[in-house]
Amino acid sequence: MKILAIESSCDETAAAVVEDGCNVLSNVINTQIELHKEFGGVVPEVASRKHIENISDVVDKALSDAKTTLDDVDAIAVTYGPGLVGALLVGVSTAKALSFAAKKPLVPVHHIKGHISANYIENQGFKPPFICLVASGGHSHIVYVKSYTEYEVLAKTSDDAAGEAFDKVSRVLGLGYPGGPAIQKCAKEGNPDAIKFPRVNMGKDGFDFSFSGVKTAVINYVHNAEQKELEINKADVAASFQAAVTDVLSQHLIECAKKYGVTKLALAGGVAANAQLREKVEALAQKNGMEFACPSMSLCTDNAAMIGCAAFFEYKAGVTADMSLNAIANLSL
Repeated sequence: MKILAIESSCDETAAAVVEDGCNVLSNVINTQIELHKEFGGVVPEVASRKHIENISDVVDKALSDAKTTLDDVDAIAVTYGPGLVGALLVGVSTAKALSFAAKKPLVPVHHIKGHISANYIENQGFKPPFICLVASGGHSHIVYVKSYTEYEVLAKTSDDAAGEAFDKVSRVLGLGYPGGPAIQKCAKEGNPDAIKFPRVNMGKDGFDFSFSGVKTAVINYVHNAEQKELEINKADVAASFQAAVTDVLSQHLIECAKKYGVTKLALAGGVAANAQLREKVEALAQKNGMEFACPSMSLCTDNAAMIGCAAFFEYKAGVTADMSLNAIANLSL
């Protein structure tokens, strides 16, 4: 079964052709990172306009790279939420038009389900049930993946997502956008134990996240040093901040898995590309005799291959949509 998948939830215009859920025939991504760098973050209106400019060419290239045509695909899949509503609408409108014109089933996909499903593409032996940490610019969730289509959110952030905190700290340190790669690069030269930034536990079981406090602590540290005209070691600040965030993410994930008696762990989302987070979770998984999976770097950030993978399982479960499908910016899992 071939699925043409479209992803446009933020600042990546992406399309892919995926066969039988895990065989990626093409995966085309047109990124807007350079465009948004000058603003220090994603500007929704600018992102939407660039999606409109790029979507047709990206879809055409995905079909061409897969050496297939629209007539040959069996379904059209698209991310319909959560994300930036204007950006989502471009993808949803395109998918609906293609579905209507080619008379192909339309499969709506939740963005987070897509990120989680990226784990199946390169590791087809990794199957539910498992506990997955989904960490990105807009999300910090711990999800119990009970089956390919059944999910339960066990923990989430009460304020800033992990990726959002990375972006804001990177900005105050003058390291640029996007914050994740910039912080990681700078932190390599620093001492993660130089500054003790807070690690916060939230919620009844202590599994929920809060990154507003650590972000504010970094900002206050930098501003206080500037006011006193003290030199700041940016590498130490970046390393200490990164350590605080990855400690909390990895510890909450492992403790959640222990509580629910699950012996498989996975990572997903843009922050899952952070080398220190991957190393910490893998080490904790080995220490506790748990299986661990994580997508390659290219499948952690937004892409359409993960949407095609998720769509395969959704379609098999009978999930389709009609022409009334709309974008939902705050779609819950």
